[in-house]
Amino acid sequence: MSLYDVAKGPVKLFFKLCFRLEYIGIENVASIDPDKGVLLCSNHVSNFDPPAVGAACPRKLSFMAKAELFKVPGLKQLITALNAFPINRGAGDRQALKLAIRIINEGGTLMMFPEGHRMKNGKLGKGQPGVGFLALKSEAVIVPVAVIGRYRLFRKTKVVFGKPVDLSREREQRLKAVEMTEVVMGHIQQLIDQESKKTSHMRA
Repeated sequence: MSLYDVAKGPVKLFFKLCFRLEYIGIENVASIDPDKGVLLCSNHVSNFDPPAVGAACPRKLSFMAKAELFKVPGLKQLITALNAFPINRGAGDRQALKLAIRIINEGGTLMMFPEGHRMKNGKLGKGQPGVGFLALKSEAVIVPVAVIGRYRLFRKTKVVFGKPVDLSREREQRLKAVEMTEVVMGHIQQLIDQESKKTSHMRA
């Protein structure tokens, strides 16, 4: 059994106890054909996002992580064991993108934060073109993910897995990577707005 598998249960329990983490829409991922590759695309509010999403996702995830983390002794071995691989942000890292496409096309699941960095104001930032490139060049099923909340101790945070989105028309139109990124980011924003509205109604 891998470190990823061993850590999954305790990590999920940690988030539920400390941040009252609620998971919504897990069935939207579980129902996808296991032979199909999946690209999960989420907003990014905290360093807790990758383990929080990974702990509940019914499929084993691979992650992109900034290359600088792989230069830290000990950390490199840890995050590699947790299915992370390096990417040079802002440099159009072709090697990392090729690996990402291979993971997806072989039926794997890639977790991606298109903004490329944490947004401390909690708002969805501009997506980087890499996510659009992967959506166009791979055979991925695209699933938007929304993190609602800021991981404050004993205050509820939600991770919401949206329904897979049909991008067949956009792929046929041969959009540019930047244009496809905007489409994907639009689906993430729609999911954030939808879940935030539900939370507001519950508090009213």
